[in-house]
Order: sequence, then C-alpha cells, then structure tokens
Amino acid sequence: MRGSPALDIIPALQEAGANIDGYDPEGMDEANKLLVSITCHTDSYGPMEGADAVVIVTEWNQFRAIDLERLGELTKTPTLVDLRNVYGRDDLIPDFVSYIGVARG
Repeated sequence: MRGSPALDIIPALQEAGANIDGYDPEGMDEANKLLVSITCHTDSYGPMEGADAVVIVTEWNQFRAIDLERLGELTKTPTLVDLRNVYGRDDLIPDFVSYIGVARG
C-alpha cells in the first residue's frame, strides 16, 4: 500500500460522497489501517455488487482477467474506470459496459 494512489483517490471519492468497497489481493490488512470507512472484500467480485462503478487502481493479474459479463450482472451501472490501463484498445469490452481508461499516448 505504500505509495499507492488509492491512498489519495479513496479519501477524495469519500469526500465527494462515495461509499467505498474494495479488494486488493495483498494489501487489505494494510488498507484497513490506512483508510477509514471502507468495506473490504475477499475477492474482486465482492465490491462490484450493487456498485455504480468499478475502479481499477492496481495492476494485479486478478484485475486483468475480470469477467466483464459478471461485472455487468453485479453492478447497478456497468462502468469500468481503468486508472492503470489494465485493458487496452484491443481488448473486447462488451457494449453494455461503459469503459473509461486513462489518457493514452
């Protein structure tokens, strides 16, 4: 978690009124110490249940293989915000998923 952009992004989203559910395959214990008022999950799909958006803030391989059909079923609004460019231009994003990637050169 040291130096993780999540340490800045999550509090900013909370200040804007967001409720945060999260998952990190290695950093959940540390996240609980450093971040307040987040709901931690034991897998990548838990935070998607009823979410308005799914935001990828880390590059773990688990996030490179998200079942996008399942994302669409679990979320209120199937929106994927990819802050790490885990998915590229050539990846097949289903039409029903709104995909927002960071600026690419």
